[in-house]
Amino acid sequence: PTGGHAAPGPGRGDGSPWWKSAPRIALLTGTVVVAAALAVFFLRSDGGSGEVFLQAAAADGNDPFTPSTAKDTGAEATAAPAPAPSDTGGTRGIGGATAGLYGGTQYQASCDVERQISYLTDDQAKGRAFASAAEITPDRIPSYLRGLTSAQLRADTRVTNHGYKNGSATTYQAVLQAGTAVLVDDRGLPRVRCACGNPLGPPVAAKGTPKTKGQSWTAYRAADVVVVSEAGDALDVLVLYDTRTGEWFERPVGTHGDQDRPVSRPRGGMTTAPPQAPSAPPGPTPSKKPYTPSVSPRVTTTPPPTITETPSEPAPGPAYGPPAALAGPGAPS
Repeated sequence: PTGGHAAPGPGRGDGSPWWKSAPRIALLTGTVVVAAALAVFFLRSDGGSGEVFLQAAAADGNDPFTPSTAKDTGAEATAAPAPAPSDTGGTRGIGGATAGLYGGTQYQASCDVERQISYLTDDQAKGRAFASAAEITPDRIPSYLRGLTSAQLRADTRVTNHGYKNGSATTYQAVLQAGTAVLVDDRGLPRVRCACGNPLGPPVAAKGTPKTKGQSWTAYRAADVVVVSEAGDALDVLVLYDTRTGEWFERPVGTHGDQDRPVSRPRGGMTTAPPQAPSAPPGPTPSKKPYTPSVSPRVTTTPPPTITETPSEPAPGPAYGPPAALAGPGAPS
């Protein structure tokens, strides 16, 4: 109308729609890109899909880097872990310095490190992918692997696993079965799974309850899964438990059995996997049969006293004197 103001239209002052404005297009595009990036970040924050893969001790697993170099596996693969309280809510942390967290056979390596080095240095693509996942340079692969220690997991353990696919490393969350042969670093963390050559890292917490995939094993219980936390200081030795003999021994970090040394049972050392605040001091299970009177019930006699068997202490061995670092965070009291 004459003298009035027309209502503003949907377009710009020149009559063009607002969405054809270059600055607005750039702003809209940037917003979409940022949103997509954030979505990818949050999806990857739990390992990519909120799934946890169960991997038995001797299984190849997902996308193996190399053929198996495991020499000593499955000692506890079918052994049930220690009972857990009914109120156990989920994965628990155990310090990497805990005596008996790892096991093995005295004087015997769990992994063939030199063969592992050969596999990764002969295939340069795999070597580069391995080095990237391990956060080292490819030329450091030999020294890195030789600096790790052969051992076996003594509990079902949650880790970040890495596979090899299409020339690069993949990442996923996994639970490794007790008895799995691994290479351990000087902070007590598992770093390589020997059955497939995959590099390992600390697990990433998932939001909510992740879905498990893969084939389970008889003794698997989600409440018994542990997460290894790194020791506060670098370790000189790992104190291992031999489940076959019930004996304890020290394995210097960076060795594979040739320098093992028997030791006495350390105070608080794990003989079951994992410890669950036992009501009585742990010890060997009595092997004797209960006492049975041999006299006839018709004969009036004073019944023999009840025999209460007390688990015997292990045979004395060399004085145990682990470094102070072995009492690091997470060690059972």
